[in-house]
Amino acid sequence: MEANYIHKIHIPVMGLGFTIDTPLKVAPFGISSVISVAEDDLVERMREVVCRDENLHFVPIEKHIEDFRAKRITAYLNLLDFLVERKFNTIQSGLMVEGTASEKYFLMLPDDSSIKQKFINLPVLSGTERSIAIKELREAMRVGSIDVNIMTKVDGVMYNESGEAQSSEFSSALSALRGYANSNLDSSIVFSAGLNPKLFSYCTQFKDFFPDATGKLKKRIILKVSDFRSASIQSRYLAKKGLWVSEFRIESGINCGGHAFVAEGHLLGPILEEFKLNRNALRKELLQVCNQTLRLNGLSEFKSLPFQKITAQGGIGTYLENEFLINHYELDATGWGSPFLLVPEATNVDDETLEKLLAAKKEDYYLSHASPLGVPFHNLRTSSSEAQRKQRIKKNRAGSPCYKKFLAFNTEFTERPICTASREYQNLKIKQLRQEFSDELMYRQEVEKVTEKDCLCEGLGASALLKNKAKLSHKLRAVTICPGPNLAYFSKKVSLKNMFDHIYGRSSVLNSSYRPHMFVNELKLYVDYFKNEMLNAGEEITDKKRNATELFKANLLKGIEYYKQISKDICVSGSASYTNLLKQLSDIKAELQGEINANGVSL
Repeated sequence: MEANYIHKIHIPVMGLGFTIDTPLKVAPFGISSVISVAEDDLVERMREVVCRDENLHFVPIEKHIEDFRAKRITAYLNLLDFLVERKFNTIQSGLMVEGTASEKYFLMLPDDSSIKQKFINLPVLSGTERSIAIKELREAMRVGSIDVNIMTKVDGVMYNESGEAQSSEFSSALSALRGYANSNLDSSIVFSAGLNPKLFSYCTQFKDFFPDATGKLKKRIILKVSDFRSASIQSRYLAKKGLWVSEFRIESGINCGGHAFVAEGHLLGPILEEFKLNRNALRKELLQVCNQTLRLNGLSEFKSLPFQKITAQGGIGTYLENEFLINHYELDATGWGSPFLLVPEATNVDDETLEKLLAAKKEDYYLSHASPLGVPFHNLRTSSSEAQRKQRIKKNRAGSPCYKKFLAFNTEFTERPICTASREYQNLKIKQLRQEFSDELMYRQEVEKVTEKDCLCEGLGASALLKNKAKLSHKLRAVTICPGPNLAYFSKKVSLKNMFDHIYGRSSVLNSSYRPHMFVNELKLYVDYFKNEMLNAGEEITDKKRNATELFKANLLKGIEYYKQISKDICVSGSASYTNLLKQLSDIKAELQGEINANGVSL
């Protein structure tokens, strides 16, 4: 189906394993979610787990089989598609009475849903009238979408069992795309982390990404972006290939989970405003370019302007924030990620890690440099992976064994790329630093930068294996978890229904901590990042660094003024929340304007 309109929210991808089987749990209830297929070993293990739990025969796809990576992904996605449809059909055809899965389906819907109201009115109906209403309800039910995420920057060369580099067609990202494209899914691929020309062009090899004679797309493209400029560049590139972008998924550059793509201090509000003002013009332009390419290649064109969703995610925490985003910026939906880590019905968080999340304080969530990609990465100080990393350092065995090598991109010391989180790299780099730095303090500071890198390939998937009692990869139990800082305001385990009650304003699952508005939280995170960047500027500041810093600061100040202008739309004028918002914006502005860099030079 073209899109899921039942709910106002979707569940974004989280790590490698936290949402890897989420569609199986939530899609039958009309809830869309996103999974990662980056790690084919984890995908294969989870296919075995699902087959075990569903009493289905499991036939492994071994690594010696040609194109095994793509085939594993296809097999897993087809399994999910089959089981989700089967579970949905059971709910759809079931009795619509109290205590059933059908009741749960409807009661989780937003209160302004017409089909929810029709379901609530069922008890007062009887006879033919009731039968007609039940038939209409069943016809209105929708299954959630099983969407797949590919992080475009993770596209390394893959090697066969003999250690020989394979052709570009077998790179990690292209193999994942092929696995998705060859599946039975009628859903979307989510491209995150920017433009990858080779990957985007590869979409043209699969007919499902092009419209059929009726203009329908079986497989759609979603771009996860952090600003309008990026969205415009990437979507135009795709349109020139005849590929339509069905959704722009706008994510806060810093108030999110996982990797934080901090972009020049642009705040979420002004970014959404730019999309609101320019979305229709861009959509019409893209259709013209896209149809021209389709026509030149003898393919079916879009007969009318195809739908193009605009959604946003990153740090949303309340019903009022959700409704404001949808209504003020004319969004089609929003994304709620990290809070679902506390919903065992929806995500894979092992018991030990879940307890750490429930006990975590605000200061336990931090923006780290743990990722081998060199991109800031949200982390949990109390995670078992952090404990493992520190223990390895203490034993003079810094770094990971690096079995999977999905993030192996560094060729500083070796001809074949290795990962900066690997034991091999860190050992070589520390030896080099020992030769370069005679000053012990400087040497230790540089070593800390090296050893902060941690293995994500193992850590981000371990929780799924632990929770599902599956065989651990190389017996590694340490869990890396990457929740957004917004999770600091959620501290209890909740059911799927309770979380949706919170999202739609029927109850609250927030903890007792004071929580500023999501826009203020994001702004504070950016200011902290800005201050840290200046402190790390070093003794000399280049013109390039100074210009970048001034631009970053200017964008933050511009964003503050924008929020002041729309403050009466964000909060009720004269209310306590309105007064707090204005004061917080003024205080942050004063702090920012008073900032100086590490050399005492005012900016």
